[in-house]
Amino acid sequence: MENIGNDAAPLDEQQNWHSIDWKKVYVFVGKTQMCIAQAMTDKDFRRVARLTRSLIRSWQAKALAVRRVTENQGKRTSGIDRVLWDTPTKKWNAISCLDPKGYRARPLRRVYIPKADGKERPLGIPTMKDRAMQALYLLALEPAVECASDPNSYGFRKGRSTHDARSQLFVSLSKKVSASWVLDADISGFFDNINHEWLLNHVHMDKVMLNKWLKSGVVDAGQLQRTDDGTPQGGIISPTLANITLNGLETGLMQFLRETLGTKPTKKGKVNLIRYADDFVVTGDSKELLENTVRPWIVEFLRERGLTLSKEKTRIVQIDQGFDFLGWNFRKYGGKLLIKPSQKNVKAFYGKVKEIIATSVSIPTETLIKRLNPVLQGWAQYHKGTVAKQTFSKVDHLIYWRLTRWGLRRHPRKTGKWVYAHYWKQCGSRRLFAGLQDDPFGGDERIPLPLYSLVDMKIVRHVKVKGDYNPFHPDWVAYGEKLRVQRMGETIWSAQRASLWFDQGGKCALCEQEIDMADENMDDHHIVYRQLGGSDSLSNRVLLHPVCHRRVHALGLKVIKPVPSTGDLNLVKRQRGMQPVEDT
Repeated sequence: MENIGNDAAPLDEQQNWHSIDWKKVYVFVGKTQMCIAQAMTDKDFRRVARLTRSLIRSWQAKALAVRRVTENQGKRTSGIDRVLWDTPTKKWNAISCLDPKGYRARPLRRVYIPKADGKERPLGIPTMKDRAMQALYLLALEPAVECASDPNSYGFRKGRSTHDARSQLFVSLSKKVSASWVLDADISGFFDNINHEWLLNHVHMDKVMLNKWLKSGVVDAGQLQRTDDGTPQGGIISPTLANITLNGLETGLMQFLRETLGTKPTKKGKVNLIRYADDFVVTGDSKELLENTVRPWIVEFLRERGLTLSKEKTRIVQIDQGFDFLGWNFRKYGGKLLIKPSQKNVKAFYGKVKEIIATSVSIPTETLIKRLNPVLQGWAQYHKGTVAKQTFSKVDHLIYWRLTRWGLRRHPRKTGKWVYAHYWKQCGSRRLFAGLQDDPFGGDERIPLPLYSLVDMKIVRHVKVKGDYNPFHPDWVAYGEKLRVQRMGETIWSAQRASLWFDQGGKCALCEQEIDMADENMDDHHIVYRQLGGSDSLSNRVLLHPVCHRRVHALGLKVIKPVPSTGDLNLVKRQRGMQPVEDT
């Protein structure tokens, strides 16, 4: 076992980790990733290999890899060596340990987590050093993989989510002339059965290093077992390897159909493939097309990679019958497509809420509410772009009934009427289940802490990402900024834009000409790009005319934060009906 660090190290050594200038680290890594994406787009594979070697050997990439594995959700989960990098000294010393020369991957530690159907999902947990090495190589691999990914693949990719997959399905199925049949596919044991030989032949990275991770073995119940197939569900590089395995499923299928059926028949077939990780659906105009042409090709595509479709879960359905995908139910009612939370998802969510309430009988009301609110808000946020109001109302009623039972258990000699009067307090115009909390504004009296109500979530349509968006390519930086603005909460973002407009004296940060606040004809520009570690804080953002924004990205111009003159501020203040300031 390696000695990563000593907790008794001098104070100045422990401060080395905290003295790292992460802004410079992100800028260096981000620029190199952009260069890799640019070279990959230009098919300059020698330059890709050269940049990859440079990035992997750099101190900045190693530091970022250590930070990534020590700040994610698995930072407290150790591998078979039981070593954690949980102090600044250990993290600092770990940077110098990430040397490919002489590196050997340790076996994985097998753990099991419960699945929704009652079964268990096996996870393979690498050691901290193995995770950091994977994160290091992933920094160089991810930009290259992004350039070769399918347009409608949305899982484990930067800037994409399940909501983008849902939006694409809506585009493919919502019209009256859209495809009416769907192949709802499921791959059996996806991560456990990927063929190692195929991966070694098709993943463009150090083959020796990849082979060490694939063949590292796994320790289950004290027994060392070989890993001849699959990638570990727990390795930080595994999601990217999974995407590489299925890349070409969409583009290859469309090319096969054009070559087999012809361009016009393929277009009339209305075939669209939408994938999130290993879950995917294929639309088609007829059941015969999906059954006799599409499905056999997919089976052969997967067979080359050591994979098979599940006979029990893979089915072809008519859109009026509906199907579940990523926690939603897609179904047409009278020719209109409605997307609702699936019954399975609702049942699993309510089961989680029920368990929290059932195990919280003896705790204060405020503690129960603080446990429930993040769960309720997160679930409502996930479904806010669907037809979910009726479901929200139904689940709210079930939670009300469950909380009433909770109150009766706490007070077995009281009536339901007393429980309602005691726990449901007046909050504005409604009575809500609430506790009491200290006034955040420093008042003497305690104020109500209400339980979040699902029906309060506004239904907002998701802004879908473009299929060919590449977050690592410099040509897409402006689009990434625009997409981020569109996806931010309109109220918050508008208030921040108003603040920026005021701070800039109502003028563009590049051409210094006036921006019309009434028309909101302005673009939000990040001075340090998000890809290079820039933040969304006001200090890193300026307002530009749309034409100036395009000019900045086209010519690579540098924009600085403007300091408005007193005259500019007074002009803005007068426009807002505020008192101008005197010039000093």
